[in-house]
Amino acid sequence: MKRRTFLALGTTTIGGLCIQPSVSAPGKQTEKKGDKMKSGKKLPFKISLAQWSWHNRLFGRAEPKMDNLDFAKEAKNLGIKAVEYVNVFFKDKANDSKYLAEMKKREKDNGVKSLLIMCDGEGNLGDPDTKRRTQAIENHHKWVDAAKYLGCHSIRVNASSKGSYDEQIKLAADGLARLSEYAAESKLNVIVENHGGLSSNGQWLTSVIKKVDLPNCGTLPDFGNFPPETDNYEAVEMLMPYAKAVSAKSYDFDEKGDETRIDYYRMMKIVLNAGYKGFVGIEYEGKRLSETDGIVATKKLLDKICKQHVKA
Repeated sequence: MKRRTFLALGTTTIGGLCIQPSVSAPGKQTEKKGDKMKSGKKLPFKISLAQWSWHNRLFGRAEPKMDNLDFAKEAKNLGIKAVEYVNVFFKDKANDSKYLAEMKKREKDNGVKSLLIMCDGEGNLGDPDTKRRTQAIENHHKWVDAAKYLGCHSIRVNASSKGSYDEQIKLAADGLARLSEYAAESKLNVIVENHGGLSSNGQWLTSVIKKVDLPNCGTLPDFGNFPPETDNYEAVEMLMPYAKAVSAKSYDFDEKGDETRIDYYRMMKIVLNAGYKGFVGIEYEGKRLSETDGIVATKKLLDKICKQHVKA
């Protein structure tokens, strides 16, 4: 679908709930009716589901297999009404207006809204080669347009580069800035996850975002995705001031329902202390539990923490 076609269609509501958040601050969204508990107290955060949590089912490696178009319904069946797509599961559909319209219809039918599209495999935004870097930027344009049509607030990209530490800051910042300028026309954010390489260095990534210095370019802190020597809590704390989404990575749970590798209570305290009030996206990557059971376990833990903060 051409860009002008997307813009003509505009951003509509999904299930009466999708309100396009500010391009600069999706983590501080306007309060809506569904954001409160029965007691009337405001929820400190909301829960969404990252599509990668079901990647084995979506790739056909686990039963029951899942089609991308059924993601919204499957999320709703678990009591989750906001989703985060991964482009690999509809990689050839970014310009397919009929397919995207069907995705949007399925979301509306199930009362689910799209938050973002995680984009992989479109080139390195910090590529040292100027032509390849420009091509990578342009490759992401179609995902900005698709995200706009679906009612998302952001696309998640990778800040991949090569060279020295400082050279990679300069190159990644250039690619991100140019893509962010394009996304700003659609009032969308471009957000970077700690996703390998120097992007998993909290200090490096914050330096990149500061160098870009645009209100619609920020971070998507993931509770995992850090090298073994890194203090995950310290790194997430570095990234939170620029966060426009949060990824609650999980692997396994003990008999109390607590995550075994990540102190969720400590991590969520860091998230909330940063003033973040947006969605926290479940991203289960464990092996012992099935994908669905892992998602449910992560949701139960986040629900528990949410209630604790309401009482506090």
